[in-house]
Amino acid sequence: MLYANNYPDFNEYELQRVEQINRIAKNRIIHYQKTINSCKQLPKEKQLKKINFYINGFLPQYDAVITHEENYWSTPKEFLKIGYGDCEDYVIMKYYSLIKLGFNENKLYLTIVKEKFHNSYHMVLSYFTEKNPDPLVLDNLSFKILTLSQRNDLEPIFFINSSGVYRYHDRQLKKVAKKYKEFEELKAKIAKDL
Repeated sequence: MLYANNYPDFNEYELQRVEQINRIAKNRIIHYQKTINSCKQLPKEKQLKKINFYINGFLPQYDAVITHEENYWSTPKEFLKIGYGDCEDYVIMKYYSLIKLGFNENKLYLTIVKEKFHNSYHMVLSYFTEKNPDPLVLDNLSFKILTLSQRNDLEPIFFINSSGVYRYHDRQLKKVAKKYKEFEELKAKIAKDL
């Protein structure tokens, strides 16, 4: 497993520091922790729906506005403190939240897609269930979780997790690289967060 199941928990000292800067952020973090705890006894399908719905409730904002960078991947702790982000920030938050709930990291993928109707790139979270090679898609632009084949608007480019970078062809993943630069940088930032 990538990290202990408690990430992205904040200890008391961290919460006090957050409160000194922004009381609303502290409340957001506490609410997140309560939401995760309320999911623990639910079946996996309901956990997926609840996490997708809950995290989609955060406000969207482009990286250029938040960090003055074009493609900044926020850690879950940064996302919770700030309270908004762009597509990859939602995906990263969902990824680590589901791992925290006991989902198998090897079934979860940060997925770069091309949004066909707008001809732009986007990121979603893909989850491969035990029964189906067609992954479920958790998208910050949709509260409904559909399979990738049902998402006619998305063309998958890369599937990324700690085991590598993959392409998806004929309902199978094929490894194309060992690492993805931005994901490695994200993991390094998270290691400092622990």
